[in-house]
Amino acid sequence: MTSLLHPPQFQLEKQDGNHLRLLSDTAATIDIFVLEHDILRVRVLPDGLTHGPRSWAIAPGQEDVAIDGRDRLDLSGFALPAFTLREEAGTLHVQTEDVRLEIVLNGGRCRWSLRRDGVWHTVLEDRATQAYNFSWWDERVYHYKARRSDEIYLGLGERAGALNRAGQSYKMVNVDCMGYSAKTTDPLYKHIPFYLTWQPQAALGFGLFYDTLADCAFDMGREMDNYHGLYRHFVAEHGDLDYYFIASAHSPLDAVKRFTWMTGTPAWMPKSGLGYSGSTMNYTDAPNAQERMQEFIDKCREHDILCDSFHLSSGYTSIGAKRYVFNWNHEKFPDIHAFTKSYADNGVSLCANIKPCLLQDHPAFEQVQRAGLLIAAPDGQPSWVQFWDEVGAYLDFTNPATIDWWKGQVTTALLDYGIASTWNDNNEFEVWDTKAVANGFGNSFPAHQAKVLQTMLMMRASRDAQREHAPHKRPFLVSRSGGVGMHRYVQTWSGDNYTSWETLRYNIRMALGLALSGISNIGHDIGGFAGPAPGPELLLRWVQHGVFLPRFSIHSWNDDRSANEPWMHPQVTAQISDLIKLRYRLIPYYYHLLWQWHRSYEPVLRPTFAEFPCDPRCYEDSDDMMVGDALLVASVVEEGRTERAVYLPEGARWVSYWSGELFDGGKTVTLPAPWEQPVFLIREGSVVPLNVAEQHFGKPADQRAFLVVPPQGVAEVEGSCIEDDGVSEAWRDGDYGYWHVVARGDDRALYLELSFSGQLARPHSTVQIHVPAYEKRQISIANGALLAQEQIGGWLQLTIALAD
Repeated sequence: MTSLLHPPQFQLEKQDGNHLRLLSDTAATIDIFVLEHDILRVRVLPDGLTHGPRSWAIAPGQEDVAIDGRDRLDLSGFALPAFTLREEAGTLHVQTEDVRLEIVLNGGRCRWSLRRDGVWHTVLEDRATQAYNFSWWDERVYHYKARRSDEIYLGLGERAGALNRAGQSYKMVNVDCMGYSAKTTDPLYKHIPFYLTWQPQAALGFGLFYDTLADCAFDMGREMDNYHGLYRHFVAEHGDLDYYFIASAHSPLDAVKRFTWMTGTPAWMPKSGLGYSGSTMNYTDAPNAQERMQEFIDKCREHDILCDSFHLSSGYTSIGAKRYVFNWNHEKFPDIHAFTKSYADNGVSLCANIKPCLLQDHPAFEQVQRAGLLIAAPDGQPSWVQFWDEVGAYLDFTNPATIDWWKGQVTTALLDYGIASTWNDNNEFEVWDTKAVANGFGNSFPAHQAKVLQTMLMMRASRDAQREHAPHKRPFLVSRSGGVGMHRYVQTWSGDNYTSWETLRYNIRMALGLALSGISNIGHDIGGFAGPAPGPELLLRWVQHGVFLPRFSIHSWNDDRSANEPWMHPQVTAQISDLIKLRYRLIPYYYHLLWQWHRSYEPVLRPTFAEFPCDPRCYEDSDDMMVGDALLVASVVEEGRTERAVYLPEGARWVSYWSGELFDGGKTVTLPAPWEQPVFLIREGSVVPLNVAEQHFGKPADQRAFLVVPPQGVAEVEGSCIEDDGVSEAWRDGDYGYWHVVARGDDRALYLELSFSGQLARPHSTVQIHVPAYEKRQISIANGALLAQEQIGGWLQLTIALAD
């Protein structure tokens, strides 16, 4: 029998291709899977048996997994490379081109090394004392690892506080935490048990992904115990220890990109998802909701607020003070078709709030209960939960009949009325009864052991309903809660944040943590959702930051029942209108970044050290972020500021968007920060696509331009930009194209070359090139004619007619 005195003694039992099985004298087994040159997987089974469910996370380079999950022995989609295997002095050595795993057979302790420039570097070791729980303590899953003082830890999805998780501990239990503190609250809404370890001095790192659906916890060095040295650990309430080691030998982004690839292709959503989306609880809670909704359209037109969509809060489903999913309140909305048409006629699509819990007095409750579509108690009765101000029961999305019912309701209650999209909300599935049972696709299991699976299957069912209703259109949908793989389905946001300057500051770090966890199509409730209404300055500074995020929605449920709207403070309405127009000017860049995330898994938002890992100043706590590799955004997060000090990373030079002034990297500069101008700079050597057409509410327009910042002297700059129809699935058949921009320079001349390639017809016959006004070299154009040249502010704007 195993004990601390006699840990299991392992030996290699068999090799089946890239699957190695180690068997011990106590029946404990360790499985090693060599999946890629840079990805290995370890599974530890203390009694030799699997206790966890299938996987819904792993989908290497694929759009999705089977609805009932993926067998954990299924290695399809991975390259399964050649590797070397040898046993020496009681240690098993498994080695690929990039990774070396050494397993001490007495106890199964692992040591991981990476190869860079021909040299092996040890980057991770299991704790020397009791790294695993071989049934020594309880039935939970443990993994203890040695901790180094020179490491930082990043990711774990949506977390409050500092971007560096070192010295902290976190619970991964999805809850509805309205009004949370972005600095301290834990847990939050999402379950993403992946994090990146990075060693700044060595510029080496790796990712660890624990493939579990269970509630779990991570301690990143907050806990200390003299008997074990420095350590960090992972604990899961159920299942198996099944983790992936992902090398990141050159950049912190290496492991992030590979983790994103491994967990599925990000959804390529419609371009309108990047536009401003209005939202507030107040409109649909009002007794004259349809009139209030029309007022939003009228106000957008009055103040010239560009808008692509509106998130319809759940008040449209109310009976009295409570909310009943899929139930239209016809007193609030007496003519639903006229309502949806009025929005469509103004180019504003509707995204309706839906919830996965039926209150006990829901009109459809009895029917749904009889059909067995609810998470149930052992006696077959509903498993009751608290949901808002009433008791109800969650739908069970591991039952195929529930999925069919849900899709039917989405279609008949929403899509058939002209609602284009779904807002999957309050979907944390707070099932606390350990006796509650889920269908499990015919293999029932305790529902509390895989709550996040219900969340994932809910958003997938909503996506599938939208696809089936409009098969030629890309589905757009959002979800508040989620887990690993949610990027395959939805855009998301950081939930019901509290209105404060502190939240603005720490939501920046929260978004970066999500981006470093494979989730890039993200944003926040601009202005803050819960608490006091934001004052003019806070609202405006939040809008200044929000225009740089992939999701841009102003949403609220203020204590005084006011609504966060672009026009709520007349003294800043004009500035907010202009800031939203700035966002629309930058949408071609954001759209291309989302395309790169979809195709190459590159995160949209990044901390500065991800681009400049050799600059030690970039590891200091900061309110700055990179948008792609070209834009450095320095948001103002303190009241009363008129200037912003920003550190410019070493290794590049930087140009102010507003002045065109050029700055050397490796130093801090102080820039003006007026209310109408967010502080951001363009990295020298970048090409940033723009839409420079004049736009007004309800009158979209598009004219392509490119900010080009060529280095001085002999150098070449290249950039590209995706173009498609922005709406349909025609891209799947290759119906898209790319702009290509090349700038070649020497000491005296700058040569510009523009071209368009692809199946899509070139959308413009003229384009603009904007170069910094300090550019004094002779400019020539290889395949076009210069129509006009004008200096505006710090930029020289060239209008070019392209050759046929």
